[in-house]
Amino acid sequence: MRPVRVLGISGSLRAGSYNRALLRAAAELAPSGIELTELDLSPIPFYDGDVEAAGDPEVVADLRLAVREAEALLLATPEYNRGTSGVLKNALDWLSRPALASVLRWKPVGIVGASTGRGGTRRAQQQVRDALHFPGARVLDDPEVAIPLAWEQFDADGRLTDLETRAALESVLGGLADLARTPAATQAA
Repeated sequence: MRPVRVLGISGSLRAGSYNRALLRAAAELAPSGIELTELDLSPIPFYDGDVEAAGDPEVVADLRLAVREAEALLLATPEYNRGTSGVLKNALDWLSRPALASVLRWKPVGIVGASTGRGGTRRAQQQVRDALHFPGARVLDDPEVAIPLAWEQFDADGRLTDLETRAALESVLGGLADLARTPAATQAA
């Protein structure tokens, strides 16, 4: 059986981001049946309906193509002011278009996140789930990885060291692979 192609997308652009480190940990922990690559959102312009009407910018077309070619997405969201990042929300706005024909439709999506706050990223993850509902993505709801006080779970080199969190991340990857291998029609039944 060939590996499930998972596209990892971080909602943080910061080089030392815990969410980018979380995606690196996911790539490291991915079992042999999963191939995870990361996509950088930094070149994506703000969503603008006028720009969309004139034709997608090349970087947006590339983003859509990468999502279309992936069999599943793993989104890593920070939590800013009790919500997801503008960077990730902006990407989801581009990807949700055109309505009812989005590349997100039926796409299996896992959501994880790390935050320096005590609440982890539960609120941000809920906002991402809500944003994925309309375009019809298939979101993995359990298990959940919403890391609070992230500096306690990553070492100075950005490696995820907390064993429970590593195990939970492995479970997310396994669940995401299972969801990707399950036809959408079976899920809808």
